[in-house]
Amino acid sequence: MQAGHASLAAMRILLINPPYLSLTSTWGVGHQVPLGLLSIAGPLADAGHTVRLLDAEARRLSLDSVARAVAAFAPEVVMTGHAGSTPAHATCLATLRAAREAAPGAVTVYGGVHPTYHAAGSLAEAPWLDVVVRGEGEATTLALVEALARGEDPATVPGLVLRRGGQALPTGEAPVIRDLDACRVAWELVEDWDLYRCFGLGRAVVVQFSRGCPHRCSYCGQYQFWVRWRFRTPARMVEEIVTLHRRHGVRFVDLADENPTSSKRLWREFLERLAAERLPVRLFATIRAADIVRDADMLDLYRAAGIVCVLMGIETTDAGTLAAIRKGSTTATDQQAVALLRRHGILSMLGHIVGFEEERAADYWRALRQIRLYDPDLLNAMYVTPHRWSDWTAENAGRRVIQADPTKWDYRHQLLETRHLRPWQVFALVKLTEAVVHLRPRALWRLLRHPDPVTRQCLRWCFRNSARVWLAEVAEFLFRTRFEKAPRTLAEWFGVAAPAAMRPDTVPAGGGRSGAAPGGADAAAAGREPATAPAGRPPSGTPAARRPGLVAAGRIATNRP
Repeated sequence: MQAGHASLAAMRILLINPPYLSLTSTWGVGHQVPLGLLSIAGPLADAGHTVRLLDAEARRLSLDSVARAVAAFAPEVVMTGHAGSTPAHATCLATLRAAREAAPGAVTVYGGVHPTYHAAGSLAEAPWLDVVVRGEGEATTLALVEALARGEDPATVPGLVLRRGGQALPTGEAPVIRDLDACRVAWELVEDWDLYRCFGLGRAVVVQFSRGCPHRCSYCGQYQFWVRWRFRTPARMVEEIVTLHRRHGVRFVDLADENPTSSKRLWREFLERLAAERLPVRLFATIRAADIVRDADMLDLYRAAGIVCVLMGIETTDAGTLAAIRKGSTTATDQQAVALLRRHGILSMLGHIVGFEEERAADYWRALRQIRLYDPDLLNAMYVTPHRWSDWTAENAGRRVIQADPTKWDYRHQLLETRHLRPWQVFALVKLTEAVVHLRPRALWRLLRHPDPVTRQCLRWCFRNSARVWLAEVAEFLFRTRFEKAPRTLAEWFGVAAPAAMRPDTVPAGGGRSGAAPGGADAAAAGREPATAPAGRPPSGTPAARRPGLVAAGRIATNRP
């Protein structure tokens, strides 16, 4: 990588959302604004640099079209990253290769969850890649660009991994961003808001109220990646939503937070301020079932603020598995949360993950009966997706990988062998579970006769698009899915001799420390630093749903990295 741009007061920077397409973006939720890239863009634009966003995904551009756009803009820096992260990894690298060919002198930069934990591997895989940004990227990318503009060595910027002498050079840890209000999202770079629609309510946006999670589920890495739970002031968050509605016509907001309800006081203030605005805007949020039960006294406020649907990751209906994965919930709590939401006119979507254990057919039938007892409005059934840095992977290092295609490591495809069932049997049971839950007479009655017209519209949109994804996944399984004939164990797959050796090839920004201990969110809200666990744990699980592009803030809900 060349660092010589000393004569430039400002740099030309192109942010590319790569042309990664999945079944869920094509047939399901559609395309969502690349919040991570826009979050990176805000500080860069405010510093006087010329920044442009090219959303190759939403515009369905080919790599040749991307190359032509790069050549036309003539950037000095090209950055990419994607909410899908691991399944989008190959597309991200291909995008940077096209950019390098179109603009040979441009510095290429890659960020996101996957490159954060696979920085050295990414550099080795792609000779055209110059820099990996680790962890949240707003401050790090700004410091990188300004070092390039001054002709300084980027090795002085913490939070990077550089290509240097054919080797990967980590530059040390970048400090955690303490003031999220100081990080402006460059919404002005969105050229066509009509490309982004969700839940059938018109223009949609993804925003982030907080980062991190105080819980430590073994399969998830939120508490590792974001280091500690942090938040934006409720007034600033509401002000941004108001501006998005009035200036850009946004009518639907997807909260990308891993755990927005960590502080009940701050969450209540946010809802009260938003409800007071009386906007024709609806919200979708991911919230723990335990927090729904905790907030039973303020669920009317949820509804008044515009929350129309809540995704609750119950993950499993088996009490033993809930304890094993450190979920911190119970089946009784999950069922109570669904009932409370329905009582207050809010749709419930359950996230159900199969494959934590090597289930038998009887386990699927028990899970189906339990889910029917919960009586959710919607079900999102997924497959456990292991990553090298997760505690769950280390604990299950003997499980065998039957899906070698990394583009299918997206929570929507079966990856691990189950000794008691063949892959087609697992797939059939999952699809049957989805069909039975959504086609129950009670569910169909709500679909046709829900008393609130907006909620009914959202429910019908979800049902229609879920059916399209269901059919597309069946067709893909029948005609385009192949499994390994000689599967390797997870330990062999990740190239380690023992589970204890499962480590990322670089430590993420923040040192891989865990986030705040339970209760830490309110300590942070009171102005105190939440307690953190000692450093040295293997970074745990991939941050789930809606992860950032150059990792500043999240997305997608359907393609977990």
